[in-house]
Amino acid sequence: MAEKVPPSAIDVEESILGGIMIDPGAISRVSDTLTPDAFYISAHQIIYTCALRLFHCGKPTDLLSVTSWLIDNELLEKIGGRNKLATLLESTVAATNIDALAQIIIDKYTRRRLISVGYRIVELGHEQETQIESIVDRSEQKLFEVSNSQFRRNTEHNSAISTTAYEQLLNIKPIYPTGYRDLDDLMSGFDPGTLTILGGRSSMGKSFISCNLAYMMMKKNNLPVVIFSLEMSKLQLEYRFWSLISATQDKESNIVPVNTGRIQKHRSKDDPLDEFELENIKNISSVASSLPLFINDSRDMSVAKIASECRQIIANAGSLGLVVVDYVQMMAEDSGGNRSYELGDVARGLYKIAGELDFPILALSQISRGVENRPDKRPLMSDLSQSGILETVADNILLAYRDEYYNPDSTERGRLELRLAKARHGEIGTVKFLFDTFYGVLKDLV
Repeated sequence: MAEKVPPSAIDVEESILGGIMIDPGAISRVSDTLTPDAFYISAHQIIYTCALRLFHCGKPTDLLSVTSWLIDNELLEKIGGRNKLATLLESTVAATNIDALAQIIIDKYTRRRLISVGYRIVELGHEQETQIESIVDRSEQKLFEVSNSQFRRNTEHNSAISTTAYEQLLNIKPIYPTGYRDLDDLMSGFDPGTLTILGGRSSMGKSFISCNLAYMMMKKNNLPVVIFSLEMSKLQLEYRFWSLISATQDKESNIVPVNTGRIQKHRSKDDPLDEFELENIKNISSVASSLPLFINDSRDMSVAKIASECRQIIANAGSLGLVVVDYVQMMAEDSGGNRSYELGDVARGLYKIAGELDFPILALSQISRGVENRPDKRPLMSDLSQSGILETVADNILLAYRDEYYNPDSTERGRLELRLAKARHGEIGTVKFLFDTFYGVLKDLV
């Protein structure tokens, strides 16, 4: 059987390149979507790269400019000389339909990519020594890259990077506000592609804090949130959100605040809910159902599974505003090996998928018992369990502290401190909140 020719459209590639040299404005219509890799012929890749460089530098892409650039970079003969460029011009009438032609090239390139990925997946399937979870994750990742048109090489010439950076200033890529005034003043918000560690001792309120930040992301930014909880079940988290929602509704909503303790008493049959309370909770549940919230309580969660779940949510919902992982130490396998190495793999994995999938991750972390032996029990970065790798990988590190936890007579009762101990792109500092532990609600200080 004759070997099949990879999908391509050589005549279309020639028309695009000819159109770019004829019409000065043509390349601006395709530069954001069409990359050099999409061209099948290597000479065409070089010519299009030349046109992009000229365009990013604000120079024309006519025949004379392209020829001069190729000569200066000793590439003219490699693409077939002046005759090749002349042929491209002769075969092109106009660039009016360059957008449609670019889509044809992208379609052919996508097909070639799928064929290549298919061969790679077949190879992965034969790797008997590799865990199936890793094979599935790598296969999904490769297909995800193709389905989301991620064709651009990660290594780019600075002319393209500089142009992109300037365009981003004009069309600001949002950093999602946390919804809390003082915290936003300190860290601006959650920047897509970053990893934030939230550390604290047990019972300090880390899960409550993460629920409040997740709720604010949905309420203020109208963006989906997914929580991977290795500590609490889906229902336990749902009850916490019910309490949080009920205590933050407007008075006009006719919803009465209810805390998780009241629900637990009903479930234990110690004090069953009456008809009014059940109707109230039904209304709360209705509000909760409208939230773009996803919860996964698998106890064997791994970085690969988190990546897979997030890809599926993005495919269905279009984006993700925040990913919460509660908590990182429980993801590190207790296999009798080096605990720091295992936690390091988890931290690096989370940092990697935040960047690849372009959403912020908030990962909760335990604090070592060492703080209990100090007069001032406010945690430090060095108190993070197996702290070295977490300090290195995280973009931001938040440390939680409640003085009343250690000092019942504290003058800071009902207050929570969050110390931004590391900020890769900002300044460190401490902010205080009102913290209602009865309903699990975090509020700005008045």
